[in-house]
Amino acid sequence: MGRRIADTLSLRVLIFVLLGFGAVAVPAYFAFNWVINSTVIQLGTLFAEKQVLYDRHRGLGALVREVSLAETLAGSQAIRDWARDEDNPVLARRGIAELEHFRQNFADHSYFFTIDASGHYYFNDAANAYAGDQLRYAVDPENPRDAWYFSAKALGEGCHLNVDNDANLRVTKVWMNCVIREGQQVLGVLGTGIDLTNFIQEVVNVPQRGVISMFVDRRGQVQAHRDENLVSLASLSSEMSDKRTVYSLVESEADRDTLRQLFDSVTGGETLAQSAFVTINGKRTLVGVGYLDRLGWYNVTLMDLDAIIDRRLFLPIGLLLVAVMVLLAGLAMFVFKRAVLDRVKALEGVVRSARGGNYGPALSMGTGRQDEIGRLAASFTEMAAAVDDHTRLLETRVRERTRELERLAFRDGQTGILNRRGFQAAHADASALGPYGLLLVDIDRFKATNDNFGHAAGDMVVLEVARRIAGALGPKDSCARWGGDEFIVLLPECDTERLRGMAHAVMLAIDENPVRIEEARDIAISVSAGACLAEMGDALEVATDMADTALYMAKARGRNMVVVFDESLMEAPRSAKG
Repeated sequence: MGRRIADTLSLRVLIFVLLGFGAVAVPAYFAFNWVINSTVIQLGTLFAEKQVLYDRHRGLGALVREVSLAETLAGSQAIRDWARDEDNPVLARRGIAELEHFRQNFADHSYFFTIDASGHYYFNDAANAYAGDQLRYAVDPENPRDAWYFSAKALGEGCHLNVDNDANLRVTKVWMNCVIREGQQVLGVLGTGIDLTNFIQEVVNVPQRGVISMFVDRRGQVQAHRDENLVSLASLSSEMSDKRTVYSLVESEADRDTLRQLFDSVTGGETLAQSAFVTINGKRTLVGVGYLDRLGWYNVTLMDLDAIIDRRLFLPIGLLLVAVMVLLAGLAMFVFKRAVLDRVKALEGVVRSARGGNYGPALSMGTGRQDEIGRLAASFTEMAAAVDDHTRLLETRVRERTRELERLAFRDGQTGILNRRGFQAAHADASALGPYGLLLVDIDRFKATNDNFGHAAGDMVVLEVARRIAGALGPKDSCARWGGDEFIVLLPECDTERLRGMAHAVMLAIDENPVRIEEARDIAISVSAGACLAEMGDALEVATDMADTALYMAKARGRNMVVVFDESLMEAPRSAKG
């Protein structure tokens, strides 16, 4: 029998093939599993980080607009004036009108405003149920339900978010608390809210197989989750609740340390998203973390890779490998290497490229052979194309949001001309070029217009004056809204003759025709202007002080005139504007 085996080449080849098959099959099996596991992990990691960016965009899209509007309202001069003198009826009317104007633009159509000096809490809702009765109650430091206010006012200037169940108003919302400060003095806290249920439906409660999304604050307390029992209410003023933190979801201290490291990594701004594996309910889970820097929240995404990526997709590849190795052992290794391992490794390389942001190789993979690996590559190509589309969409929306925020930051919301911040930027450029002119233009007896014709008519007058001033200026000149009925004009590279000429041109443009507020009803208006010629490099405060002195003199001399500043005006007595 031994001699027969030795003499029979086919049998020896068969035995050699079987031995070779056995020697190759075992390591090939482990190598194949390693490649598949590595591919699944890298695909899952890539998906996790892109999912985090997608959730980050959804979170920002839902909240940043409201935060931006609240910040703009907190910077309103009418609000600040009212907070400094709450009992002044004129300032109170202007403040309430400003709040009501912004209420129409808030998504929730509601607002709140607490004036620190008195503790009075003003509120109105979407149904306008408190029109004329916006003062609801006064906050009390002894009342635990008012602790949110005293915690918020202790924070820095700007808007801060928290989830709160307001027992007085019987609403549960994500609140934007914007602290209004003047130096070290807190004038008050105002803001709006988004209904928590709607927020969860729009941002968190999106059904995705194997994916759970949530938002947590810097302490790890859950702010938004599809399971409302995990949401930490009144998080701004409450003590830490271990049962409502993201750390309570993991099972070991090592996993909690992993979460803290992920939070620290994205908070530093080095990367937009990070991911790692932790154990949740006894199952290895991939967690992705991103940071919403404008909101001070983290978006956390938990992913079950077994539910997202079905490993049975790789079964046809294993069967193909076994068939090839059984039929032709000698050729099997070559075929296995060329047809399977090389292509799987190429897929792994494409995954690495895609993870680094290069989707070109992934998008071209679907054009190859359409066998099992080819179909897998085509599936990955479809996924990569979807991720690439989401990334481009996210970048486009971020650019659009950035442009919108820049417009809100530098333009007056009512008139469309520059606001103080925009004018300061224009002044910085003009003052570096040489001498420049400055005009302060104030509408005469504007309060009487509001009293006699109503605030809506007053708003139309302000809008028309802004339009006429802008129309009278040259292409290099700038104008801005400096106060409620006060405007400022910048004339770069100006001399005395041009200063006087432009001042009278502005006066003529405004005085030439009355303002029509409705059909067959006109309001005759006039303005007073103070002009000054500033030297190159003069600070804006210096120039506005000179122009303001001249404006007071124009008011004192009877209004409806231009006064150009000179040193003789420095000792002149001032009268009230109006």
